[in-house]
Amino acid sequence: MTTLSISKKDIATMTTKDVTELAARLELDNYSNAFEGLDDWHLLRAIAFQRPELVEPYIHLLDLEPYDEG
Repeated sequence: MTTLSISKKDIATMTTKDVTELAARLELDNYSNAFEGLDDWHLLRAIAFQRPELVEPYIHLLDLEPYDEG
């Protein structure tokens, strides 16, 4: 079994273009299996925690938006 391994250094070198391409893949949701999509989702989530400015336009893909429970 292979696991997704991405280092902080890898995330530090990502560009807005890289994140845009990642988000586009997630929005298309055209993966050959569910695990590929999950890997991309986990990568976007890791980027969101380390470099939130890159993910801001795509935060809806992570369901991390604040909810008004009132």
